[in-house]
Amino acid sequence: MRSDARGNRLRILEAAAEVLAAPGDASLKSIARRAGVGQGTLYRHFPSRECLVLEVYEDEVACLVAAVPVLLGHLPPQLALRTWLERLLEVGRCFPEFANIMNLVASTPAKPCGEAYRPLLDALSTLVCANEAAGTMPPGTTADDVLLLLGPLWHVGAGAEDPVRSGRLFETVLRGLCPSAAAAELPTGTAAG
Repeated sequence: MRSDARGNRLRILEAAAEVLAAPGDASLKSIARRAGVGQGTLYRHFPSRECLVLEVYEDEVACLVAAVPVLLGHLPPQLALRTWLERLLEVGRCFPEFANIMNLVASTPAKPCGEAYRPLLDALSTLVCANEAAGTMPPGTTADDVLLLLGPLWHVGAGAEDPVRSGRLFETVLRGLCPSAAAAELPTGTAAG
């Protein structure tokens, strides 16, 4: 990639991170304007909003991906799944645009930006397979199924009851996916997040 193209790409990512973090207009047009590039330049680097958002949150995705072997090395599969899903939900709550994109790609048969989405899906698939092998998750469950079930939890509002409600809904999802994960306690000294 030429240095001017690399510079444009970095400016677009920086502008997108700023725009997505602030309330107000988060359109691709406003991101291009803030980056000082034309919309054509933005689309040459990021063919869709999904691709751009996934790249903006690349560090969060990388941390989630890296956590899977560590969790499976230290916890039973059902607790590893529970812990990882709690982390994923926290990322989605901190970055609502990330949650929106996860909902979109999980519900779309032809994945937009599959290359950017694939590491996260593969990480979750590893947890799902580990639970199927351990007999703690029904056979045939997919990572996409899990993401579809989590979707509404990212959008529980910010009222005083919501942490309790969100926790209750999370437990309900876990009971359906992996009954022993919902009932299991984390070992003493193990952090969930």
